[in-house]
Amino acid sequence: MIIVSDTSPINYLILIGQIDLLPQLFEQIIIPQAVYNELSDSLAPLPVQTWTVDTPSWLKIQPVSQPTDEISNLLDPGESEAIILAQELNADLLILDDMKARRIAKERGLVITGILGILDQATSMKLINLPNAVQSLNNTSFWASDSLFQKLLDKHC
Repeated sequence: MIIVSDTSPINYLILIGQIDLLPQLFEQIIIPQAVYNELSDSLAPLPVQTWTVDTPSWLKIQPVSQPTDEISNLLDPGESEAIILAQELNADLLILDDMKARRIAKERGLVITGILGILDQATSMKLINLPNAVQSLNNTSFWASDSLFQKLLDKHC
């Protein structure tokens, strides 16, 4: 399977101590250079910056081969490049959270999930304690509606 990720899911999985879910669920994750740049930026949270110093073998950084298109005016560089890379690679899945980016990815025929989808799948495989993971996520700057969190919790608890 070809899995491409944007910055946000990786960022928050690092912050909640669940980054190892990605290789458990998908074996390999591909990110464009812009996503790596955002993760390693001096404005990124320190644990995220530290993680990027020695990236794991399951993370592959791959530049996009075509220039970004009109979406580069609508989205940040990581989101734009992740969508374009997913299209170039004919990815099986694109992991991103931003609502505008998700809408554009769907319009382009890409299959998407986000961090809540990752937590859902990990819970189904009994890899995490969902209430603890949701609580940890709520302690970060990640935002999702309370009803979305509750729907996920109700599904598993």
